[in-house]
This record gives sequence, structure tokens and C-alpha cells, in this order.
Amino acid sequence: IVDRTLGTVRGSPDIISRGFIYLRESQELLLGARKKVRETIENHAGKHPTNWPYVKDEIRENLGKFFFERTLRRPMVLPVIIEV
Repeated sequence: IVDRTLGTVRGSPDIISRGFIYLRESQELLLGARKKVRETIENHAGKHPTNWPYVKDEIRENLGKFFFERTLRRPMVLPVIIEV
């Protein structure tokens, strides 16, 4: 969830895994992924109007690289951004 006026992430990004990693065993990996999502969104904060399709593509690319570097697997990444 992203604050529309500030362009910052509200709360912690949710990450859902289906068949890629076990969430309970990969908390450190998920913390790193959440940090990567926050950094990507906040790099575009304050740019009006925000090009959300570009930000989603950048999240997909950054998380894909992040997960491949750590797991040597390529998950499907589907970013969903909700503005409030």
C-alpha cells in the first residue's frame, strides 16, 4: 500500500509465496525482499504523476534478480500497488 500524496510505502509490503520458498523457513530472505520493494518504490517517491506501470516493472526486475542471487531460482513476481 502506497501513500498517494507522499509516494511512500505504508506498513510492510506483503509477500505471498506459492511453491517457491517456505515462508516460515525463509524469514531473512523475505525481510530482504521487503526492503528491496520499499527502496524501489521510494526511489520514485515525490515524482508526480508517478508512472506505476514502470515502478511495477522495476519491482519485478529487482526482486527477480534478488531472488535469483540468493536461491538460484526464478520465481514469477506479480507486483500489486494500491494507492490510498
